[in-house]
Amino acid sequence: MITIKNSLWYLCLLAVSFIGCAENSKKTQDQNAEWNIGVALYSFNRFSFADALDKADSAGVNYVEGFSFHNMGKEFNDKTMAAMTDEDISKLKEMLSAKKLEMQSMYVSGAKNEADWKYYFELAKAMNMQHLVAEPEKESWDMLDSLAGVYKIKIAIHEHAKGKSQYWHPDSVIAAMKDHPNFGVCADLGHWERSGLNPVECLKKLEGNILGVHLKDIHQSNNPDANDVVIGKGVINFPAIIDEFKRQQFKGVIHVECEHKMENNLAEVIAGKKYFEGLYTKVN
Repeated sequence: MITIKNSLWYLCLLAVSFIGCAENSKKTQDQNAEWNIGVALYSFNRFSFADALDKADSAGVNYVEGFSFHNMGKEFNDKTMAAMTDEDISKLKEMLSAKKLEMQSMYVSGAKNEADWKYYFELAKAMNMQHLVAEPEKESWDMLDSLAGVYKIKIAIHEHAKGKSQYWHPDSVIAAMKDHPNFGVCADLGHWERSGLNPVECLKKLEGNILGVHLKDIHQSNNPDANDVVIGKGVINFPAIIDEFKRQQFKGVIHVECEHKMENNLAEVIAGKKYFEGLYTKVN
């Protein structure tokens, strides 16, 4: 028999469950997909860190990827991530926690020596990051691999388009990974397409080494200067890419990276994210 006391208890339980579901609504995507969706904060590089987080939160993601030359804004006295103090790092972590966002990776540019790299590894350790995204010079490979092993934080080699990076082709990344067990890959789908490469074939070639993904679309293949467009509106074959991610059982973070309309591109970020998630559901 259901008593008034039991009914009240049941209603309270329902209320608690509802609140819990609301707080975790952003994580629905993680439970229904084999990977996690985030936003590369470079998409919002015209804005302070606080404003960029607001935009990422509005996009409904759980993860963000930072970048070392981000002007962090007035909350950090206009420093970049390359100049964070312990106090700054604590503030940064509090801001992420308030939005229930995680930063598992960051793009590093401008590190010139071991001391510079140690700074970024210390920052990554304090932030509980899993890897640093970079395009390191060949002479630093051994040193970086060693540091990555000490800190247990991997290096994800990123590639720009042909003619703009020594890592534009998967073969160059494979060469860097040889004898460097702490190296992996940040797969940039748009830059592969810009270089005239088939992103699916590139993913196959780098299988087992992909630590993260930059998700973007472009208007024309085999053009290093191809324009960035809303994901799903360009030339990249995303259904084939999703099939390949599934085949590889990829479980890393896929960061939407929007590189157009930089002053006002939140709608484009959200549209690209929804397209990709909808496509995943359609082909699931």
